[in-house]
Amino acid sequence: MLSTDTPLNKAIPAQQTLNIENIPTLMGETASLKAQGKTTILYFFAPWCKICHASIGNLQTLFEKNENIDVVAIAMDYSSTDEVLDFTSQHQLTFPIALGTQALKKTFEVSGYPSYYVLNIDNVIVGKSMGYSSQLGLYLRSL
Repeated sequence: MLSTDTPLNKAIPAQQTLNIENIPTLMGETASLKAQGKTTILYFFAPWCKICHASIGNLQTLFEKNENIDVVAIAMDYSSTDEVLDFTSQHQLTFPIALGTQALKKTFEVSGYPSYYVLNIDNVIVGKSMGYSSQLGLYLRSL
């Protein structure tokens, strides 16, 4: 995982053409992986991941209860968009679900699921974790 205090623009090498501002979403739109004036949690998950199923509800509740926090979930290592849609429908997710790529996985150094990054409004990584996280744990990382 990328280290804390890493600005996103430093995490992506200049020669790399990865655009993190227009990632395709499950609903056919695009999402930015940059903070848009709010603390932002990037949640990398795989729809087959049992820990992701157990912890995503905590993230949804945090998102619903805190208007100063944005969430973008990034689906990784999925076999079809139907698999991602089933996951998001099962958990009634209301934040954007981006469709990740191997390039994103490599850039963000995701080695397991779920992986979380917390960005401040200046797009600096201020927190990170991997594995199950409670609603309180997520909230405390976002302060």
